[in-house]
Amino acid sequence: MRIHHLNCGCMCPLGGALYDGFSKGVHAHLICHCLLIETDRDGLVLVDTGFGEQDITSPTRRLPGFFRLLNNIQYRRELTALHQIQQLGFQAADVRHIILTHLDFDHAGGITDFPQARLHVMQDEIATAKAQRTWLDRRRYADSQWRTQDGWHGYAPGGESWFGFDAVRDLHGLPPEILLIPLPGHTPGHAGVAVQHANGWLLHGGDAWFYRGEMEPQYRCTPGLRFYQWMMEKDRQTRLENQQRLRALAQQQQAGLTLFCSHDAKEYERLLHR
Repeated sequence: MRIHHLNCGCMCPLGGALYDGFSKGVHAHLICHCLLIETDRDGLVLVDTGFGEQDITSPTRRLPGFFRLLNNIQYRRELTALHQIQQLGFQAADVRHIILTHLDFDHAGGITDFPQARLHVMQDEIATAKAQRTWLDRRRYADSQWRTQDGWHGYAPGGESWFGFDAVRDLHGLPPEILLIPLPGHTPGHAGVAVQHANGWLLHGGDAWFYRGEMEPQYRCTPGLRFYQWMMEKDRQTRLENQQRLRALAQQQQAGLTLFCSHDAKEYERLLHR
């Protein structure tokens, strides 16, 4: 397999370094870290989608006003997964599978750009996104991004473990090197995506953490991202327990095991340059 790291979105909320830990101005710089995987037999696999073409061209119809203002979303077509995949010489139809860490608006926006792809997500996430029981649910889950899409595969947690975590193996139509790792807390059906490659494992942790310092031995997180995680969490205790387990895993220094989250620009730059 060949793995590409893509940035499929840009959000620049007020707060600068109080959010991202490095910006010099008043605005922070958050990204939407996605993966594009070239497989030998199963076409292209996209892990999360970031913002899609319709999000960029019709943001008021597709994206919740609360988050458009809070996150200061940047509408740049060159950051869409579709544009970047085409720049690599592929077409939308080449994307056969999309695996989603969860269905928040900044992770699922590109689904409609790939109408032929099968969609893989935890069943609890599908149920929560459809129910939309709270005010925040009705804004974080922009169902216009995915409600007309066919080809859904929902999965229940459990199965043979992966580094001590539950794992969903044998995803429909996908190679055995790609696993879902249930990591609830941010949302009930939130999951990481583990990918085995020639030199070890990548774990796309989604929104299980937001800041690189959260995986260091001495936990540290910016005030802005600490607040954002608190605001968005559905189960605080479970989220913090999973984050602690991930932090312990990161400190084991397993050969060839690399963890990264969705929105940290510095993590993305490190992996892109590698």
